[in-house]
Amino acid sequence: MKKYQVTINFKWNDEFASLIPSHRTYINMLINKNIIDHYVVSMESQRVWITLNAETKDEVEKILKKSPLFIYWIYEIDELFVLDGQLYRFPAVQPN
Repeated sequence: MKKYQVTINFKWNDEFASLIPSHRTYINMLINKNIIDHYVVSMESQRVWITLNAETKDEVEKILKKSPLFIYWIYEIDELFVLDGQLYRFPAVQPN
């Protein structure tokens, strides 16, 4: 399974806001199934970053298209070569 980073730009409006509850239900399901690793939203820049697991970019796009907010998005999909951080490391050993 490969990892992909999706960068999404959106424009906030009332219709967009009305779809957020159903979108969050979909995102929560993907997180629970370990398809999405990270989901980050900035209202300041009206941008979303999603790190997810899939076999191909086409599969990523199929996942994105199922969101009720998809029609509002301009997005890019990038396959990741390296993803590292504290959450991907073994916990530090704590001697007693």
